[in-house]
Amino acid sequence: MAHDTTKLAVLIDADNARPAIVEGLLAEIAKYGTAHVKRIYGDWTKPDLNGWKEVLLRHSIQPIQQFRYTVGKNATDSAMIIDAMDLLYAERFDGFCIVSSDSDFTRLASRIRESGRIVYGFGEKKTPEPFRTACDKFIYTEVLAGITETEAAAAPKPRSPKELRGDTRLVNLLRNAIEATSDDDTGWAQLARIGQIISKQSPDFDSRNYGYAKLSGLIKGIGLFDTEERQIGNGKHLYVRPRTAKK
Repeated sequence: MAHDTTKLAVLIDADNARPAIVEGLLAEIAKYGTAHVKRIYGDWTKPDLNGWKEVLLRHSIQPIQQFRYTVGKNATDSAMIIDAMDLLYAERFDGFCIVSSDSDFTRLASRIRESGRIVYGFGEKKTPEPFRTACDKFIYTEVLAGITETEAAAAPKPRSPKELRGDTRLVNLLRNAIEATSDDDTGWAQLARIGQIISKQSPDFDSRNYGYAKLSGLIKGIGLFDTEERQIGNGKHLYVRPRTAKK
């Protein structure tokens, strides 16, 4: 399905997200589809959400009031979950964007995926693994904050080839994805297919976490693979294969 026709519902946990990410968040969501619903949940009578109030109108995000009946934020989580299920049953959306660092949304993400909808999760690096892996793709909000406003200093700096090669998990992830998609005769694998395999195996993988804007830059930066650009039809495609030792 083309991204411009993919209908998304965006649900934000105001207690577990910062307003500084909103521009980067919406720009990232636009890569995957069009946000037909944008809602944010919290107790808007409390002063700690004042930062969000300033950006809601500008970005057409609908605030949903949820009073804190008890100490904690369970009421907010419950309201988000109930609304998400209502939207799911309406069968008007192709996917959901859940913005929170809270593991309470793990079962919700799994349930939405069971219905055949795609789930994009957004949260800080502290987000528990069960929620991250329950999503089709999980994006750390730290890399989004680095895109906009005053948080450029928080964006990860590009890691050196030595640092990248020392990351065993990263190296194995790349090697396995290339092997799974490579041509049996030549060993070349198309970058787009490599990215698809990596996303399925590791939903929270993002080249920006290593300081590289795109997967192609990360693969070139690690220095373990040969790359080749090919003209196919009207577009150029990058192919990758393991670098053979020079004799």
